[in-house]
Amino acid sequence: MVDRRNAPTPPWRRDVPERRVPGHPPAPVHGRSAPRSGGDGNGRGDGGRSGGSGSGGGRKGGGWTLLIRPVLSIAILGILAMAAWLVAIARELPDLDTLDTDPVRMGGIVFLDHEDRVIARRGASHGRALTVDELPPYLIDAVLAVEDRRFYDHFGVDVRGTARALIANLQAGHVVQGGSTITQQLAKNLFLTSDRTLVRKVQEMILAFQLEHRFTKDEILALYLDRVYFGAGTYGVEAAAQRYFGRSATEVSLGEAAILAGLLKAPSRYSPVNDLGRAAARATVVLDLMYQTGRITEAERLAAAETPVRVAREASSPGAGYFLDWIAGEVRELAGEARADLIVRTTLDVDAQRAAEQAMTRVLDNPDMARGATQGAMVALAPDGAVRAMVGGRDYAASQYNRAVLARRQPGSSFKAFVYAAAFEGGLTPSDVRDDLPISYGNWSPENYSGRYAGPMTLRDAFIESSNMVAVRVAEETGRGHIAALARRLGIESEIRLDRSMALGAFEVTPVELAGAYTAFANGGFRAEPYAIRGIETADGAVLYVDDEAPGEVVLDARTLVWMRELMQGVVTSGTGRAAGIPGRIAGGKTGTTNDNRDAWFAGYVDGMTTAIWVGNDDFSPTERAGGGGPPALIFRAFAEAAPVEPLPAQPGWRAPRNEPEPEPEEEDDPISSFLGRLAGGN
Repeated sequence: MVDRRNAPTPPWRRDVPERRVPGHPPAPVHGRSAPRSGGDGNGRGDGGRSGGSGSGGGRKGGGWTLLIRPVLSIAILGILAMAAWLVAIARELPDLDTLDTDPVRMGGIVFLDHEDRVIARRGASHGRALTVDELPPYLIDAVLAVEDRRFYDHFGVDVRGTARALIANLQAGHVVQGGSTITQQLAKNLFLTSDRTLVRKVQEMILAFQLEHRFTKDEILALYLDRVYFGAGTYGVEAAAQRYFGRSATEVSLGEAAILAGLLKAPSRYSPVNDLGRAAARATVVLDLMYQTGRITEAERLAAAETPVRVAREASSPGAGYFLDWIAGEVRELAGEARADLIVRTTLDVDAQRAAEQAMTRVLDNPDMARGATQGAMVALAPDGAVRAMVGGRDYAASQYNRAVLARRQPGSSFKAFVYAAAFEGGLTPSDVRDDLPISYGNWSPENYSGRYAGPMTLRDAFIESSNMVAVRVAEETGRGHIAALARRLGIESEIRLDRSMALGAFEVTPVELAGAYTAFANGGFRAEPYAIRGIETADGAVLYVDDEAPGEVVLDARTLVWMRELMQGVVTSGTGRAAGIPGRIAGGKTGTTNDNRDAWFAGYVDGMTTAIWVGNDDFSPTERAGGGGPPALIFRAFAEAAPVEPLPAQPGWRAPRNEPEPEPEEEDDPISSFLGRLAGGN
């Protein structure tokens, strides 16, 4: 063992001369016994004391040293660990070289009706990118007043603002202020998620530093305003201004700018579409902040607060969702690879759409009218097949299943229109007589809906009163193949079973399909395929699609057309569809009811509008005798009375119908020549 007793004392452990008060002995060393031998200060005793004193002093100073050294070591290790952590975080960050300042984005869709009124907006809408110089100065000032007052003074992270927010949050016990700058928010929007973690916050700060180094302040602000969410599916200030005010962000007023800036705090809560009063209150706060920070004068603040702001309202109703869902896929198909915001010009009439929804609700919500029917569907077409209204169900919010285009139900007697049209083409006339008497074919014995039989009756009366017996006899006489061929010619695409029950509509069709086929009876005998899109273009005006389909071919000869209109008008004036009659209006159609009243239909026209209506239950359960002359006819009338008038087209081959029934053609050797002669000015 090394003897260290006589080793020299290291410099850092040498004793400091003891301060003593004159006349007083040295202070005793606590915890130690007195020296065994005295001395005058030069002997071992004093030396022991001196040494003891020195040793004690050394140990006291060394205690602090022993404390500081590990603390310093820990601090250094902590700094190194922090640095390594930051480096690891930085390595995981995206490269700013990959940032596309003008990215190609899947745009939203603005749907317009046939008069170019906004129906609805679907998807995220991104307006065109604007520079700071293009925007009104007060819009910039409004955004900075509420989001980042020191934007032009900090280097991406506002230390003062962060500290202020931290103190406020600690005092409140929860987050009441955010300390993120606009640059930090941009970094988050461009590269990060919305997770509230320490790692994400550090990443946000690092990216903010990089953005400030890469771009000018104006460029950062422009990027932020182009990408920030303003609510209602809009991203960027341009899209928001168009959505809420119907104008470009370059044209907004001071009050509108305050509303836009106020949205940034909580887009849904302060949306002027959802609650204009709350949005206005928030805008007042923004104006106050602008005044307090010297960005506007008192007079400007008061003028903006007192000027009413008009919000752009969409013209549609929730029920239009069925129509929009129907065409959404076709829009993307027609638009091709375009990823910009789209404007889709549709055929829908928002006034007719509202009338259709209200008519459906009015009848089905009334138990006396509904008669056990809980669901319904309706399609209304212009003479050329343009869809003016579509109701796919009683309540879109409750069920998005579109019964107008997807539900396949038996048309019942509404199919008789095709039976009789084919019969007239084959040579029969409305005045021909057939027996309304029971009939059987093997095991099949159809019955009349009423259970009564009238005996011999004209085809006119048989159609008006919807005789099943006469319809079956006429179908067998005409030929089921001929009837099916005519139905296909007019637009029925569903499979038609060529058995005897076909005459009574014992197969399945959709409401939109039946409406399209009936349109030929209203438009002068032309085939009209239902369509919904007039054109598609990008938000900046590039045309992607225009409907330029030529008018459909003639599918009904003039004589058949006139006779069918006569019979269909008779159904409304004196037959099974009397409930659909509208005083002073030219209306015609045909009712339809299936076994056990599971399906009830009315298909017909008023003026130039053709409509097909179905009511029933989704589970195919029977209704309470909700026949075609009941709820569907009532819905038709309510709709026709409220919907805009659809004028009849002026097309070759058209003969305007009369309010009075067409005179009965006489039996002649050449009925066609005589008929054409009457068209030219005869009886």
